[in-house]
Amino acid sequence: MKNSKTRRNFLLTTVAMASGIVGADTLANHTSGTPSAIMPERILGLTGVKVPILGLGGAGTNTPLDKSDKEREAVAIIEKAIALGIRYFDTARSYGASEIHFGKVLPTYRSQIFLTSKTAKRDRDSAWRELESSLKRLNTNYLDLWQLHHVSFHEEIETIFSQSGAIKALEEAIQQKIVRFAGITGHRDTKVIAEGIRRFPFHTTLIPINAVENHHPDSFIQGVLPLAKQQNLGVIAMKVPAYGKLLQAGGLNNIQQALGYTLSQSGVHCCIIPADSVQQLEENVQAAISYQPLNIQQLAEIEQRTHNIWQESTFYRAWS
Repeated sequence: MKNSKTRRNFLLTTVAMASGIVGADTLANHTSGTPSAIMPERILGLTGVKVPILGLGGAGTNTPLDKSDKEREAVAIIEKAIALGIRYFDTARSYGASEIHFGKVLPTYRSQIFLTSKTAKRDRDSAWRELESSLKRLNTNYLDLWQLHHVSFHEEIETIFSQSGAIKALEEAIQQKIVRFAGITGHRDTKVIAEGIRRFPFHTTLIPINAVENHHPDSFIQGVLPLAKQQNLGVIAMKVPAYGKLLQAGGLNNIQQALGYTLSQSGVHCCIIPADSVQQLEENVQAAISYQPLNIQQLAEIEQRTHNIWQESTFYRAWS
C-alpha cells in the first residue's frame, strides 16, 4: 500500500476534476427548472453544514441511477435534481454504476453540493482502495462525507475498530483532507450501530427512519435516534417510503405522508430518496418543499395506518 504522502499525491494528480472547473454554472441559474419555492434546510449536526431536507439517493430497485445500461435516464435525473435545488447526493462504491453516473454531472457543481459515498470494506487497506476508486469514478478529489456502509454485526465492529480496521483509513483520509466528515450506516441491528457511535466520534449516521420503524421491536427511532441526538450527530434518514411498500393499498396515501413522518422525528436532519424517473423526483421535491412538521396526533394516525403492513415493509432489516 502507498504511504500517506504518496497516496495524497496520487489522488490529487489522477482525479480528472480540479477545483478550477467548479463554477462553470451555478445551481441558481442552471436551468429553467429551478423551483419557485425553496426546500427547507437544516444544519447536519456536527458537520455544521446546512443541507436541504431532501437528498438524492443513488441506488434502488427500479431507479436508473445505479444501472450501467441506463446512463441517459440517470443523467437526466441527476441534472433535474440540480435544477430543483437538491444539493445532497448519496452513493456508494457498491452501488453499481451510480458513482460513474454522478461523476458525469456533479463535478461542475462540486463546491455547491454535499457529496457522500460509502465503503463496505472492513479493513484499512481494502477501504483505502475503495476510496481511491470512488474518487476516480466521481471525478472529484475529496468527499464531503465518507461512511462505513451497512454495518450489521458485532463481529464487523470488532474488525472495523481493530489496529488494521477500516476506521484507520477513515481517520487517515480525514487527516489528509480527502474526506471532510465520517459516518456510519446500517439498517439491520440498532445495537450494532449504537456501539459504533459510542466507539468513535462520527459526524453522521444514516439509518432507516420511516412510518413503520416504530412497529418493529428493535426500532431505529427508539434504539439509535436518541443517542445520535444526544451526541449531535447529523442524522440522515433512509428507507423513507420503504421502496414504495408504505404507499401500497392499506398504507399511506402519498409520499407527503411518508416524508412528513420521517422529517418530523426529533433529531432527523434530512433524508435521501432515490427516484425511478424525473417525474417521481419532481413529486419528491414538491413534497419536501411543502413539508410542514406533523404534530403528535398526526404522527400517531400515520403509525396506525401502517400497523398492518410493518412486517412486510421492514424487509430491509434482514439485509446485511
